[in-house]
Amino acid sequence: MSVHRAESGVIELSGDCTLEDAEILQQQLLEVPGAAVDWRSCETAHTAVIQVLLAAQPKLLGPPIGRFLRESVAVMFVNSTN
Repeated sequence: MSVHRAESGVIELSGDCTLEDAEILQQQLLEVPGAAVDWRSCETAHTAVIQVLLAAQPKLLGPPIGRFLRESVAVMFVNSTN
């Protein structure tokens, strides 16, 4: 699975996050309000995953490893360089 919650409560995105991962991400963000999202191991993300991130505006730990995400998507988030 590309989305999982670490023992610390941080939601981790890794590898290729698919359309199905968007719902899982949304559920986890709703279950743990204020949870940070670590996307440093994320190679690619379906646009639905990006939309969840844009809507929820969690603190992002990054930048992501994927070049497109790092150069084109991360710039949409103010806190993507933590």
